[in-house]
Amino acid sequence: MVEAGAVVVAAGQSRRMGGGVRKQFRPLSGLPLFAWSLEACSKAELIREVVLVVPPGEEEFCRQLVGDRYVKLKAVVPGGEHRQDSVWSGLLALSPRPVVVVHDAARPLVFPHLLDGVVQTAAQWGAAVVAVPARDTVKKVDHEGNVVATLPREEIYLAQTPQAFRYELLMAAHQKARSEGYYATDDAALVEREGIKVKVVQGSPLNFKVTTAQDLELARRLLGEVTTGYRIGIGYDVHPLVPGRRLVLGGVDIPSPLGLEGHSDADVLCHALADALLGAMGYEDIGHFFPPDDPSYRGARSLELLARVAVWVKEAGYQVANVDCVLLAERPRLSPFMAAIRTNLAEALTITPDRVGVKATTTEKLGFVGREEGMAAYAVVLLVQPTLV
Repeated sequence: MVEAGAVVVAAGQSRRMGGGVRKQFRPLSGLPLFAWSLEACSKAELIREVVLVVPPGEEEFCRQLVGDRYVKLKAVVPGGEHRQDSVWSGLLALSPRPVVVVHDAARPLVFPHLLDGVVQTAAQWGAAVVAVPARDTVKKVDHEGNVVATLPREEIYLAQTPQAFRYELLMAAHQKARSEGYYATDDAALVEREGIKVKVVQGSPLNFKVTTAQDLELARRLLGEVTTGYRIGIGYDVHPLVPGRRLVLGGVDIPSPLGLEGHSDADVLCHALADALLGAMGYEDIGHFFPPDDPSYRGARSLELLARVAVWVKEAGYQVANVDCVLLAERPRLSPFMAAIRTNLAEALTITPDRVGVKATTTEKLGFVGREEGMAAYAVVLLVQPTLV
């Protein structure tokens, strides 16, 4: 029986997905997107070992996400500047085996039998690529957008991953490309460059690449994830009161002898609301995305950070239905500022003010709030899919 090792590439920047959480970390039916490729590898009979390649600095984060779920996972290693560099990083961490498989984690709906099939074909012929025949008429277009030729559709295949190769062939092709500074869009092209024929293995339309938020939404629908259509999140934040700082709540500057201390403008209300949004999406907390030790966020306007989080929610296919917040503060009196706070939050979330609830209360002189040592805020959010709003 043929034995193979697999390199799962999840090191991309996901620029076409939009800002915020990289696509490989976004939730897909209870797992981060990249983990679906690990699931398939764990069920593929011929794959004995897997190396996961992730963005530099995210290795431990990814290990924690998957825990000890995958016994075939040998290592989690940092990727490089280009996809080809990331594959090379994975190959170096992989134990030499007769066949090596390379798969992009951005294709989460890969089938285990597809992995086994491409391994068997590579073992026999040296190199194999999963691909699907073009269904539409293919036009060749010049740089001005004019059709210059109609290509014979029956000769056109759209390459996917997984791609598999005899170990020594792929290593040699990568080493030569690195020495010459040559980059290709996939590993099969590196092997083709050496004059080696690459066999096509019939792929699947379901094995599509998640590139945009719409692609991710399609994957969720195919997996039946969108049956409920609702998500609820809760957030809490607290900051100490100190002299010499502005007091900013909901993006509104409030006259006060004391202000909230923090790396940003310490807007405790915006922080709690951002955490509620992130929690509803199953993401890490606000400190993960806007680290308090990152100098670029020193003095940052928290209302703008909240607006960025709201964009991530939209990119994940949800809208904010409503939010409800409670500020805990002994003083100053906040009722004169509530209308402005509500308007600011609504604009940041791109919803109408009637969907924003903000209340303020004291703690009757009890606790750190009652002693005027700090302020706290709670927030609850309801997210709904656009079709249900």
